[in-house]
Amino acid sequence: MENVVLIIHLLLALGLIAVVLMQRSEGGGLGMGGGGGGVMTGRAAATALSKVTWVLAIAFIVTSITLTVIAAQKASGTSVIDRLGVPAPAASEPATPSVPAGSDLLPPSAGDNAPLVPKAD
Repeated sequence: MENVVLIIHLLLALGLIAVVLMQRSEGGGLGMGGGGGGVMTGRAAATALSKVTWVLAIAFIVTSITLTVIAAQKASGTSVIDRLGVPAPAASEPATPSVPAGSDLLPPSAGDNAPLVPKAD
């Protein structure tokens, strides 16, 4: 069922792209306007294309919501990590600190035979 809805969704997307690209630019936004004339004016074609655009857009939104609902039903109660097959870390095990102890971070004392520390002489 999901594959059928997905194929319909993709066909609607391609149809919507095609219908939008066929429409005439009324404001001349890209510099391409177009004069009407002849037996059929440009306004009637724009009205028909705009209705087709609305129908395709509504169908596209409906299939988007349908795909979301189907995906939510398939994933109910599971996690992506559960599907990987990697066991979850046990919560009872204490984590070993990777940070050195606080005494290792202190500077050497005056009587310590540590490496020489530069002095401002």
